[in-house]
Order: sequence, then C-alpha cells, then structure tokens
Amino acid sequence: MSTTTATPAPASAPAPARALSASRTTATAARVLRQLRHDPRTIALMLLVPCVMLFLLRYVFDGSPRTFDTIGASLLGIFPLITMFLVTSIATLRERTSGTLERLLAMPLGKGDLIAGYGLAFGALAIVQSALATGLAVWVLGLDVTGSPWLLLLVALLDALLGTALGLFVSAFAVSEFQAVQFMPAVIFPQLLLCGLFTPRANMHPALEAVSDVLPMSYAVDGMNEVLHHTDVTTAFVRDVLIVAGCALLVLGLGAATLRRRTA
Repeated sequence: MSTTTATPAPASAPAPARALSASRTTATAARVLRQLRHDPRTIALMLLVPCVMLFLLRYVFDGSPRTFDTIGASLLGIFPLITMFLVTSIATLRERTSGTLERLLAMPLGKGDLIAGYGLAFGALAIVQSALATGLAVWVLGLDVTGSPWLLLLVALLDALLGTALGLFVSAFAVSEFQAVQFMPAVIFPQLLLCGLFTPRANMHPALEAVSDVLPMSYAVDGMNEVLHHTDVTTAFVRDVLIVAGCALLVLGLGAATLRRRTA
C-alpha cells in the first residue's frame, strides 16, 4: 500500500509591481488629502509660512523697495520649495513609521502609484500655496516685475513641486522625523548658498559655479530673474523651467525606486 504525501503549496510570491494607474494614483491622492484635512496646523504651515516670510521681507527692506524687488522674486520660489520639502518628508516618514505604507503596499498598489499619488496631493496644495504667495507679493506687497506675474506663479509652482519631490525622496533615507529635518542642511542649504541669491553665480569661484550649474534651485532663481527683467518669455526662461520640471520628475522617479515599506 502506497502512501502519498501532500505537497505543501508554495508560498505565494509578492504581487509584482504594476504599471502606473490613474485610478489608483487619484485614490491615493484623495486619501492623503482627506488625512491632511484633519491636520489644520500642517495646512496652515504649508499655506501661510511663505506668505508670512514674504511679508516680513517686504518690511525688512521698507526703506529700500528695489532690494525687495531684487530678492523678493527669487525668494518667492525658494520659500515654497523649502516648506514643501519639510512637510512632505515628515508626513511621508510618519506614514512609513506608523505602518500605513506597509499596509498600502500589501494591496494592489505599485510604488509609482503611491509616489504619484503623494505628489499629486501635495502638488494640489502647492498650487494653492504658490498662488497665495505670488498674489501677496505682486498685488499686496508691490513686487515690481517686468514680466507676467503668471510666469512667476508657474516657476513658484514648479519649485514647490520640486520641494515635494525632494521631500518624498529623502524620506526613504530617514528613520525618524528628527532625522528627516536634519536632511534639510544637507539637501537645501547648499543649494540656497549657491543658487545666486546672495551674489551672481558668475562671480563665484569657478568650482562653486560648476557645482551650482547642476543644482535645480539655481535654475529656479534664474527663471524668476528672467521674469523680473524681461517682458517676454525668453529662451533662457524656457530652459530654466524645463530643467526644474525635469528635475522634479527625475527625483519623483528616484523616490519611487527607493521607496521602502518600513523603516529599518
């Protein structure tokens, strides 16, 4: 009499990553926005801090309005980038440490869907943030620009999206919210010093100028300055905008590639 031993079924393999889906991406974005709706302090931080900084800057240079015009446009793009970087990196890390990301990735949801959903949700807030900051600077604080304020808004929006992408990316390398904040001096401050805000990039040491040429914030500031000094859309402006947008997309792609389900 022969006996047969039942062969145990092989353990099911993890579901393969699926292609980017519009429905899953929008569902993820809607979930993030619903969560943010219950966090009014975070919303206030994202929307009001750039406006408050621009307001303070205007009256710091109350006796020298031209100075505000010179650096105000540049900071109009830098403030949203920094704010979105901080908020996005901490919010994403909080979801990972709480186990939310692990539960989401156990569902039929690809990393690309997740990153695109987060980018879409924070991007929607970036639109509101950039519109408020640009409107305040131009129509309330009297920022004098030669070009169209709508072009300022476009660059500010792209800067905010770049900050969102950088925040999503660095959150993969942090294990705590405190560590996520510590990435700011490493990721943001060098760009801030080398972007041409304090002195033209052409006046820097050649080595620093070469470094600034590969940093996206340099092109964000250059784009703002093109709007500040030219009435028409220049070739340099188009180049700067494309570089900032391309860097945001590249960093979002890197964020999807390095996304981890949980902290170590």
